[in-house]
Amino acid sequence: MSVSDYDLPVIAAGLPAVPLTLEGAGVLHQVLSFRWTAWRNLSSADREGILREAEALLAPAESGGESAIYSVLGHKGDLLLVHFRDTFPELNGIQLALNRLRLREYLCPSASYVSVVELGLYESTVKLYRALTERGVVAHSEEWNQEVAQMLERQRAAMRPRLFPKVPQARFLCFYPMDRRRGETKNWYTLPIEERKRQMEEHGAVGRRYAGKVQQIISGSIGFDDWEWGVDLFGDDPVVFKKLIAEMRYDEVSGVYSSFGTFYLGLRCPLAKLGGLFEGTAPE
Repeated sequence: MSVSDYDLPVIAAGLPAVPLTLEGAGVLHQVLSFRWTAWRNLSSADREGILREAEALLAPAESGGESAIYSVLGHKGDLLLVHFRDTFPELNGIQLALNRLRLREYLCPSASYVSVVELGLYESTVKLYRALTERGVVAHSEEWNQEVAQMLERQRAAMRPRLFPKVPQARFLCFYPMDRRRGETKNWYTLPIEERKRQMEEHGAVGRRYAGKVQQIISGSIGFDDWEWGVDLFGDDPVVFKKLIAEMRYDEVSGVYSSFGTFYLGLRCPLAKLGGLFEGTAPE
């Protein structure tokens, strides 16, 4: 698509480039390797005591949908812990509390990811920016900022459940980080906001076709971690992750402007099954 194909009046109007977003819960992913030999060398009484201590800490978070444990398929780790907390200090608190557990002596960090639940507002952003521009309101003036703040407050109230979600109860989790490309020939951030809006609408339409099969939670990580977004897909059939992600590869925003990090696939392990997992039994 050439520049002549874009909505030239919008470009001429000079709409600000940055889309508005809403931020909610802090998110921490922890990938851990398990010291199998050291664990087997413990007495059954020691293993039982260590598990009970961990259960006392994590049981309220598990029942409240704030934390979940997954058994990782493949060699990238043994456990994937996912934590949602309202604030970053709370997120740091669960990390430190886990570090104090005796179980931590048998867990070696393989990877981690820090982000915040994010809802992009491309459609609302363009609509508001156009309306303000047509009224002659100067971008980033006091009047402009007040109207932006009012719109964000309305959206934040309406979308609170999505901004502060519970960890879904689905059996499987697929997690991966991603970026938008900033290369010499293809740069997402130099596209007009209208064009980015169009591509994101096309991208979102694919995801909506999988509603009821996959629950997706997007978290932003610019300034927090090495990639720009984290993607969590929850579902009861892991093959659906493959189909969804493969289909999205064919839309423009993924095929042209997206790069992807390491993928992790995990099987949900309730706390009650953790001891069995450490004995080599897969969670049912």
